[in-house]
Amino acid sequence: MEKGKPFVASLHEVENQFELSLRQAFVSLESKLQPPFSQDIPDPQEFLELSRAIVYAVLCNYGSCETHIKHLHALVTDGYAFFTSLLVGVVVELYGKLVDSAKVQLLWLTKEMIDVSSVGLEDLLVSLLRRIGSGDYGDQNVWLCYELVSLFLDKWGCLLEDVPLVLTSALYSFLRLLADHCRVSGIPKLENVKRLEMKFCVKMFREQLHLSLKIGRDLVRLLQDLVHISEFKDIWNDLVCSDISLIYQLKTSSRYFLLRITSEMEIQLRFLLGNVKLGSHKRHQIWFLNKFLLGPEKQTLLIDIVRFICCVVHPTNEIIRSEIMPRWAVIGWFLELCKQNHHVEPRFKLALFYDWLFFDEKIDSIMNVEPAALLMLWSIPQYPHITHSLLEFLLHLVDNYDKTRRDMIMRGVASAFREIERKGVVQSLDMFLSNPEIAPDLKKKLANLLSCH
Repeated sequence: MEKGKPFVASLHEVENQFELSLRQAFVSLESKLQPPFSQDIPDPQEFLELSRAIVYAVLCNYGSCETHIKHLHALVTDGYAFFTSLLVGVVVELYGKLVDSAKVQLLWLTKEMIDVSSVGLEDLLVSLLRRIGSGDYGDQNVWLCYELVSLFLDKWGCLLEDVPLVLTSALYSFLRLLADHCRVSGIPKLENVKRLEMKFCVKMFREQLHLSLKIGRDLVRLLQDLVHISEFKDIWNDLVCSDISLIYQLKTSSRYFLLRITSEMEIQLRFLLGNVKLGSHKRHQIWFLNKFLLGPEKQTLLIDIVRFICCVVHPTNEIIRSEIMPRWAVIGWFLELCKQNHHVEPRFKLALFYDWLFFDEKIDSIMNVEPAALLMLWSIPQYPHITHSLLEFLLHLVDNYDKTRRDMIMRGVASAFREIERKGVVQSLDMFLSNPEIAPDLKKKLANLLSCH
């Protein structure tokens, strides 16, 4: 049968070595991919090459895909671990180069791996979830979102039994995406996606609440953006009426914050925060802006980026003491980017301060609250309006975020301030309390907060 090419060729890129290894394995073993198959047991190296060849053959729809999978079943001795790792490699390194038909085949292979409960299945599904772009309403991205939410619904039973935690990753992703999707209208295909996203998320809350709550405090933050949707009103009311303070106290694992950041974006953010010096940062910022944030609909990504920077990127002391661009400066730049967007800016600030509200030095990391503290502090000399805006927002959260549990939140924010002073992030809280650049009413509110707790 005639085979297609699974990858889009580029004249200006060096061929990816992983892509090359798949193609070379296929070329050298093509004759062995059709029955009758050899009865000899392949040695370990031959098994690896056959696995690569089968991945390539299915992606380019060469021959019968069902036959290739049956061939794989006869070869496997490692619980499909290596084969699944190849699929993860395709998603992480090559997804952007896949032709449309190869993307369909990749999803088909993923479903096959679910059916056999392959080793490494969770990594594969998470890598696919990370491929859904926020603020991207093009056909291919909407298609991927539709296919994945359909997959999680169709394979619900298998996933719940074999890899239940991946359902929480899907819940985090689809709650976050749904908040953006509900603000967009006039895209028929997206309407179908929204319907399935709601179905999946409601199913998780109604049938697997204990599993859903494993996400921790950020589950509440995500659900808040959906309370205006009738399907989520009862869920929100049930959550609020329960002991929600226990959820607030459960810190969300950093693995969830990776879900809405693509692998390429993660690499560039880590490079920016680990290698680029202040003074030579502007061209890197412009490149990042043009690559990932062009267009007002992409600004929603800033909410996910700030959670990622605060909760995942924790620089070493060596980097902190160096001239490398600090986290607070990058966040300050992102804050400026979204200041004209009245939908994104408050959600960005909430994401920045979220761990302050429930801070407990016994379980929370000082590194999660450090960027906001330093952004407020170092903005005072030249950009006091930023300090004013952030401090005002934080104190507003104390009074209004959850009035029933206001005392808990006051205690959390006061603890965060005390900890940043105790750990030397700021020399003294007097830098806020006695600074003439900060409005007297804000200083008074902050002093009252600290004196009460």
